[in-house]
Amino acid sequence: MHSYYEATAKPRQVFPRLESHDSADICIIGAGYTGLSSALHLAKRGYKVVVLEAETVAFGASGRNGGHVGIGQRADQADLEDKLGHERASVLWDMGLEAVDTVKSLIAEHNIDCDLKYGNLHLAHKKRLCGELQEEVAFLADRYNFTDMEYIPSERLGEVVGSKGFYGGIWDKASCHLHPLNYALGLVDAAVQAGVTIYEHSRVTTYGGSPLVVKTSGGQITTSELILACNGYIENLEPKINGYIMPINNFVLATEPLSDELALSIIPKDTSMADSRFVINYWKLSADNRLIFGGGENYRRGFPNDIKNFVRKYMLQIYPQLADTKIDYGWGGTLAITLNRLPHFGRLQDNIWHMQGYSGHGVPTATFAGKLVAEAISGKLERFDVMADLPTQKFPGGTLLRWPGMVSAMLYYSLRDRF
Repeated sequence: MHSYYEATAKPRQVFPRLESHDSADICIIGAGYTGLSSALHLAKRGYKVVVLEAETVAFGASGRNGGHVGIGQRADQADLEDKLGHERASVLWDMGLEAVDTVKSLIAEHNIDCDLKYGNLHLAHKKRLCGELQEEVAFLADRYNFTDMEYIPSERLGEVVGSKGFYGGIWDKASCHLHPLNYALGLVDAAVQAGVTIYEHSRVTTYGGSPLVVKTSGGQITTSELILACNGYIENLEPKINGYIMPINNFVLATEPLSDELALSIIPKDTSMADSRFVINYWKLSADNRLIFGGGENYRRGFPNDIKNFVRKYMLQIYPQLADTKIDYGWGGTLAITLNRLPHFGRLQDNIWHMQGYSGHGVPTATFAGKLVAEAISGKLERFDVMADLPTQKFPGGTLLRWPGMVSAMLYYSLRDRF
């Protein structure tokens, strides 16, 4: 399973396996966006940081996702106000904007070459949803003075998307999109330059004690603070937080390079795009004019045998004009969702931190998580605690029954999408 991102990745550093005993101020388990951003922000503050990765850096969702960098939280802002009140919701809104700005700032500061482009379009696949989109634009302008969002009515959709399958849309000019693997590899280079030590192929088997000792099959790290940055790959390493997330698999394809004329006709503004389905489709153009299209999920351990054709049917529902276009790449990856789609932050004890459950909003939120945990470990806990205090709950039935429960729920919502 070879992804377009791997085929176009910048040269990557190779890191050794942990085969000795070492010590650190902070040990981080996981070298995706959460772990890499945490490491970079902490190293800038002068801490000695070691990162342990079970596979290779950005092996998981950080190297395989759709590359969308969206503002806000994964949950709707008006719903957050209803549940949390305007004051708390307003803090979360500002954090969502800052998360996107953090991604942009890191790219600029460290000269990360990751095909950064701007804008996102959210499209209504049912006519009755257009009113909700108009209300969202008005709500954000009225309550948050946010004007970088424009409602696009049906008669103007041809200006922004070359598809007949939609009835209206929101053009969000503050969001952006990028090559997710090259962004992660840029964070790797920046972290190493800042003094971070990374070990690959070093799966953690146990941790605990006082002082904390983090063990792999080849060695161990003695540390003052530990960050769990595993997200959908936490599995049995920490049962206390595993039940708060559901690992799911999502799938992506990349077409052959499209002509400039065809690329402009399907995505006129070169934005990223997503539709309003519960199991969303999302897409954008790569730097070399390929359509990168994500569609379809499954809720088991394995991936479909033919990912290209698994995703292609979703692509053709939106762009039937691409029926004769060759599909060059198809791949999948595992992400983690929470029941209410809000991220799950917290501490298991004073010196063990965790951030997970980004629910498809991981590029900005996981990057921002690293900034917040660095603040917290440095003694400024307020903003981390805002995220840690968000309402969360475990999936019903625990880790054994969450899978059949999720399958039943997703079948229900997929039927709602269709009918």
